[in-house]
Amino acid sequence: MSTLRHGAWRAAAVAGLWSATLLGPLSNFVVAAKETSPPLAEASPGVAYANRKVPSGPWSIHIVQIDRKRADLAVESRHAAPGAVGLSTLTEQIGAVPTALGSVEAAINGDFYQRDRTYAGDSRGLQIVSGELTSAPNGGVALWLDAQGNPQAAPVASRIQVTWPDGAVHPLGLNEDRKVDAVVLYTAAMGGGTRTTGGREWVLESTDAAHPLVARPGVVARVRVRETREAGNSPVAAGTWVLSMGPALSRKTAAVPAGSLLSVSLATAPTLEGVSTAIGGGPVLVQGGRRQKIKIPSGESYEFSSMLERHPRSAFGWNKQAFFLVEVDGRQKELSVGMTLDELGEYLVSLGCDEAVNLDGGGSSTLWLRGSVRNSPCDGRERPISNSLMVIRRNLGGASK
Repeated sequence: MSTLRHGAWRAAAVAGLWSATLLGPLSNFVVAAKETSPPLAEASPGVAYANRKVPSGPWSIHIVQIDRKRADLAVESRHAAPGAVGLSTLTEQIGAVPTALGSVEAAINGDFYQRDRTYAGDSRGLQIVSGELTSAPNGGVALWLDAQGNPQAAPVASRIQVTWPDGAVHPLGLNEDRKVDAVVLYTAAMGGGTRTTGGREWVLESTDAAHPLVARPGVVARVRVRETREAGNSPVAAGTWVLSMGPALSRKTAAVPAGSLLSVSLATAPTLEGVSTAIGGGPVLVQGGRRQKIKIPSGESYEFSSMLERHPRSAFGWNKQAFFLVEVDGRQKELSVGMTLDELGEYLVSLGCDEAVNLDGGGSSTLWLRGSVRNSPCDGRERPISNSLMVIRRNLGGASK
C-alpha cells in the first residue's frame, strides 16, 4: 500500500476550491497510484461528480461536490418511513421526498442504526428532519447545519427531560426501545403507536389548543395529560406525544391523573435550537484541514476495531466553497477493497476538505446521483437503511445565486 502523506496531499488540494474547471486530479496521489480517472465534471448547475479508480488499492471512489454559494441547493436529512423508525433503501427514501421540498440532486446514506427487532431503523444518534427532533443525541459526534446554513460537527449530549407535577425531574429517551426502568417520549414521527409492552403511558396534549405539539429542538413544552394507559403500544396521533414508563419504574411511581400538567424539555448540549437539519455519525475525520488520527482503545468491540480495517466507507466533508459526498466501495477485491478511517481521512484532505465526518459504512454505503445509484454496494444491491443526507434543489422562483 502506498504511504499517504498529509502535507503533500494538502498541498495538492487547490482542486478543493470551486471553479469553472472543477476538481482536477489529485497530484501526489495520482503520481503514486497512477490514477487515470477523469476530473469531476458538472452533472447539473452547482453539482459535480466523478468516479475515481486507483489501481494500487484497488479503490473505487465516488465523489459529489456541491457549490455552497448556490441558494437553490440545500442539504437535508431524511429518514425511512414513518420518520423515527423503519428501514428503506436510499432510492426509496428519495422517492418519498415531498415535491414541495424540491428535486433531489444527490444523496448518501446516513447514520448508524438498529438493524432488527421492534425498533429497526432507530438512528443511534441525533436526527433532526425539517426542524423536527426525531432521534435523541447519544453523546457522540453529530453533524448539523446552523441557522446560517453552516455545517458543524461535534459531540452532542441529550438534556431531554420531563418535570413531573411534584417538581421531580427525570431524563427521557426519544422514539426508541423503552427499557423496563426508563421513560421514553414518543412523538408522531413514530407513526401509529409506541410499540411498547406493559408499563404505564400518558397521552399528552398541548396546553395551547392553537399550537399542537411538535418536537422542535430546544423547546420546553407545557403539556397536559389527556389519558393514562396501562397496556402499552399507545397510539401517537399528530399533535400529541406519549410518555411511556417501563414496568419496573411504574410500579414504584405514583399515578399522574388526566388533567395533570407536566413540562417536557427537548434541550441538548450544545443547544440546537432553530436547527432544521442534523444527523448522527462519527468520528470526525478532518478538522481544521488536518486528518484526525483514529485511536481505538484495546479490547473494544468489532464496532470500533473495524475502524482500523478496510471496509466500504461514506463521509460528508466541506470547505468554504463546497460540500462533498464521498463513498468508497469495498469488499470487492477486483474493484475496490475499501479504506480504513485513517485512509479515508487522508483522501478527504486531498479533496480540499477542511472538515469531514464519517457516516455509516459497510453494506450501507450508497451514493445516488440524478436518478441512479452510482457506486457498487458490497451486498450486490441496495441495503435498507435508516436515514440519509440529500442535496435538494429548491424552487426559488428562478433565483439560483
